Amino acid sequence: MMDEQAAPSHSNHEPGHHHADARTMNRRRLLMVLCLALSYAAIELIGGWITGSLALLADALHMVSDVAALALSLLAVWMAARPASGRRTFGNSRAEILAALANGLGLGVVSVFISVHAVERFLSPREVEGGGVILVATGGLLINLIGLWILESGRNDSLNVRGAFLHVLSDTLASVGVILAGAGIWFFGWLWLDPAVSLLVSALVLLAAWQLVREALDVLMETAPSHLDPEEIRDALLAVEDVVSIHCLHVWTIGSGEVSLSSHLVIGPSRDAETLLGDVRQQLSTQFSIEHTTIQIEAGAGDADPACADRCEPGTPAS
Repeated sequence: MMDEQAAPSHSNHEPGHHHADARTMNRRRLLMVLCLALSYAAIELIGGWITGSLALLADALHMVSDVAALALSLLAVWMAARPASGRRTFGNSRAEILAALANGLGLGVVSVFISVHAVERFLSPREVEGGGVILVATGGLLINLIGLWILESGRNDSLNVRGAFLHVLSDTLASVGVILAGAGIWFFGWLWLDPAVSLLVSALVLLAAWQLVREALDVLMETAPSHLDPEEIRDALLAVEDVVSIHCLHVWTIGSGEVSLSSHLVIGPSRDAETLLGDVRQQLSTQFSIEHTTIQIEAGAGDADPACADRCEPGTPAS
């Protein structure tokens, strides 16, 4: 029996450089969007107070939550970029995931706050200055559209950035709703549109929160990434020549986009372990884009030792 870790090579080091470059770019993107959101949040708060619009105040509070979320995301990116040390052998990669989880929970709190006040406004309607609502909300829409454009390139690389993107996206949709509410109030005097749009904003915020919390919890629970099927990976490894059986197959994500795999392979006694490991690494890299692997080789003509297989996957026979 022997342990093998992917040997140092260009292909194995390149993902690390990619993650470092991606984090640098994501930090810049988040900082730019933070400055934009911070510059307009105060304007929307003042505008909502002057016009008497709950929808505009809700949008402003949502933008304030964007500012807090972006600041948290920036802190997480900085922490994740710090090297591993001491007992944190994986580094701080999951700081980004924790930030995404906190952002999701924060979105949920904002959603509840908006909903409660929208119901109160339905019961006690108030006068709203429609023209002012349109003017202020239009400015917020432009700011959010710029923020979405900045974050678009990084949202697929980082769950943390995706969380910030969802914040800004839901705020963008909210701004559109506020503009429509302002127009309805200005032209037709439909005061009910103000709390109605507020509830719509609340629903959009809650939807974004649930999506983000679910993805963050999947990473923290070390669930296999959604784009990878462990059974398909198992079949691919069993298809490698002289792989007799496989057990202890685990696929998980350490941080955003950092997929790792570990497994025990039982191979035929005539096969050279180093050559087989090269074939396995190549298969995992080309078919599944998995570069971080820890593979234990168990030489033998039959299946895995039952005790070993049971310790890895209790109650599940090796295949």
